[in-house]
Amino acid sequence: MDGFDLVVRGGTVVTGTDVFRADVGVSGGKIAAIGLNLQGAQAIDAGGLLVLPGGVDTHCHIEQLQEGGGADEESWTTGSTSCFAGGTTSVVTFSTQFKGCGILEPLAEYRRRAARGMVDYGFHQIITDASDEVIWQQIPEVVAAGVRSLKVFLTYDALALDDRGYIRVLAAARRAGALVTVHCENYAAIGWRTEALLAAGHTAPKYHAWSRPRMIEREATSRAIALAEMVDQPIQIFHVSCSEVAAEIAQARHRGLKVWGETCPQYFVLTAEHMDRPGFEGAKFMCSPAPRHAPDQQALWEDIRRGTLDVISSDHSGWCYDGSRGKRASGSAANFRDIPNGVPGLAARLPIIFSEGVAKGRIDLPQFARLIAGNPAKLFGLQSKGSIAPGFDADLVLWDPAKKTVLDNSHMQHAIDYTPYEGLEVTGWPVATIRRGEVVMRDGRVQAEPGSGRYLARGSYDMIRSTGVLPDGFDAAAFA
Repeated sequence: MDGFDLVVRGGTVVTGTDVFRADVGVSGGKIAAIGLNLQGAQAIDAGGLLVLPGGVDTHCHIEQLQEGGGADEESWTTGSTSCFAGGTTSVVTFSTQFKGCGILEPLAEYRRRAARGMVDYGFHQIITDASDEVIWQQIPEVVAAGVRSLKVFLTYDALALDDRGYIRVLAAARRAGALVTVHCENYAAIGWRTEALLAAGHTAPKYHAWSRPRMIEREATSRAIALAEMVDQPIQIFHVSCSEVAAEIAQARHRGLKVWGETCPQYFVLTAEHMDRPGFEGAKFMCSPAPRHAPDQQALWEDIRRGTLDVISSDHSGWCYDGSRGKRASGSAANFRDIPNGVPGLAARLPIIFSEGVAKGRIDLPQFARLIAGNPAKLFGLQSKGSIAPGFDADLVLWDPAKKTVLDNSHMQHAIDYTPYEGLEVTGWPVATIRRGEVVMRDGRVQAEPGSGRYLARGSYDMIRSTGVLPDGFDAAAFA
């Protein structure tokens, strides 16, 4: 077949299983053919470059609404720009619920804001208040509208659900056919240690890591898995920071449970020592769970190679270092408890994982493609995303595998006034990003129209169906 709208010619195509030299023909925004000597109305020379699937980032916070009004500093326009600059073409972000309120109105407002962006987008629905109306009426409604994943926090004052609330969300998700994603840290234990640290005068950013040691994450993960097993509800554990937590996921899978694990770039290149910088500087590296230590990074790569952790997202949660809403919102002398935690990373995700993973020989190219695109697309039901194959959206990244870049904030093209990866040298860099057959970034210049992103409504899919195994054969989710 000839006469394609666009041909990406002469590159090395990377799929989740293979690496081969080929042309990619695009028609109507879809991949129409993969072969040799394809002809089209437009052509892009990809000689010497890798042709990767467009990145799929299924854990990032973009213009998320804040209680009391306003939203995160990262807008949908700047967030989309940062995505394209780093080779990401699709995201799944978060619509929040405020305690005592429902989920329908915030979701409607969030959809209105997201429609201004350029990156293709879907949503997770955060549940912070498991009221009867939300559980029995509103969750089925938002899932039917294509929001096929729910997010639960087991910590944070404004967000945490207790065990009963978490169980109710698991049951509601099972009835509606949705996946549940979980932030696993023990809320009570963090509160207890935080009070003790502050009483001892330990207030600097580095004590953020002390307030939430690894066993707090491990315990919450074990509990989250056990309760999901009781309900027979598939879950994904977000932002795994250490191998002990991954071991809980591996054991669950060995028992036949549908439990998946995700990690993030910060856990491969940042450590707790980054938060131990003079003055307030350590606040730039605060996120939760906290980065651990250098030996933990190598252990996480082992979990990646074993497949225990099969998604790498950014968990982009950008707060400016300066400004009234950022890290210094409570002043430069604020104790660690009062500093917003979260790090930006939309544009840094692919370069860091390629450099630390592929360039250093820890993973191969197909596994890289699976980690940053194929696996997240499959797990979250993004049926047309994450693969280079006929019928899929023509979301592609042309990648120079040898280009060395020293990261600075200008590369990120986000709204945040810093990057925690300043000065990190990476090998491998995106030359061009193509979203649905349209070149949206070339040589660092983003050229997409605001409002051109598409909502990715997700229907039912087999991967997240329950296993049918219940304690004593009793389906409590049908009644409570």
